[in-house]
Amino acid sequence: MQEDEKYMSLALEEARLAAQQDEIPVGCIIVSQGQIIGRGHNLTQTLQDVTAHAEIQAITAAAQTLGGKYLTQATLYVTLEPCVMCAGAIGWAQISRLVYGASDDKRGYTRFAPQALHPKCVVSSGIFADECQQLLQDFFQHKRL
Repeated sequence: MQEDEKYMSLALEEARLAAQQDEIPVGCIIVSQGQIIGRGHNLTQTLQDVTAHAEIQAITAAAQTLGGKYLTQATLYVTLEPCVMCAGAIGWAQISRLVYGASDDKRGYTRFAPQALHPKCVVSSGIFADECQQLLQDFFQHKRL
């Protein structure tokens, strides 16, 4: 879907911003009714906060934009499969659609908590998966030098 590629490209831009700040390069965009209502990237190092994942940053921004905690008409785009914590937040926010790029076999929610999302949430994956994965691999390879 062309719209998914458009917003995943923007999520990748957020991930690149994270990498520039020496953060794990994960980016997130939240869209509702054709408008970006939230965006974020990992800030765990910057904020010294293990909960400052891209999805949490974007959900907080989206809730502030809308003036409410439920994002029932929103789609969340993220470059990496959400962890259990983020999947729980996506579920609590009642986000209606999740689109992620690369799978996370080590820490992804599908491995540990596949029921964490809201029951009505529709999931799509693999959008720019190779590019999302490459960004992460390059980041960690550089860290190991």
